[in-house]
Amino acid sequence: MPNKSIKLLTYNVHSCIGNDRKLDPGRIASVIAEAEADIVALQEVDVLRRRTAGVDQAHAIASLLKMQAHFHPALSIAEEQYGDAIITALPTGAIKAGPLPSIGEARGALSVEILVGDRKLLVVNTHLGLRGRERIQQMTTLLNSGWLRGPSDEPVPSILCGDFNAIPSSATYRLAARSLADAQLAGSATPRATFPSRYPLMRLDHIFVTEDLVVQRATVLQTRLTRVASDHLPLLAEISFA
Repeated sequence: MPNKSIKLLTYNVHSCIGNDRKLDPGRIASVIAEAEADIVALQEVDVLRRRTAGVDQAHAIASLLKMQAHFHPALSIAEEQYGDAIITALPTGAIKAGPLPSIGEARGALSVEILVGDRKLLVVNTHLGLRGRERIQQMTTLLNSGWLRGPSDEPVPSILCGDFNAIPSSATYRLAARSLADAQLAGSATPRATFPSRYPLMRLDHIFVTEDLVVQRATVLQTRLTRVASDHLPLLAEISFA
């Protein structure tokens, strides 16, 4: 089989509430469809929450895209949930989800094994905390406790992505960059900020890959639609197996 590249998008969707205060999961689905992403990692997804009309946003977005959604609630209050999702139409295997050590709001991570042709790819999606010390603990957990290895501990090409709430000069980012490659540094393009979406100043959203993956290109999607759909801009990377 030819070495197929896949497009992975990471996107903090802000509960599908845009900068115009409109609640619109369909708009988020449009951003993903325009990007032609194969695998989508979403953060700040609401499921059955009163504040967002009780919609299961993960499944609503996935069904608009004719994809499957895997959701992990970092936070559950009765039947209301809030957390991270991985959406794809590709076949999926083992799934792991769980909490990360948190001081403030509860944080978690979601890992899904995805089949790309005959190759396995592990995608780990997370949304790290707001405090520096907390983020270092969370990143240390992700890097050291089996999150980035396959279920049987054999090395599987892996992607760690999400909203790290961490700029490149931070200790959290540097911790990840020690063992993983930042997709935005792969090509010749200048890395772009992802937050806030209207006037992006900070690079908080990241895609990191293990050495057995090659990033063809990475781009922050800045369009009229992405500037209004969420308070973060989506980050898209085209990735193939080394």
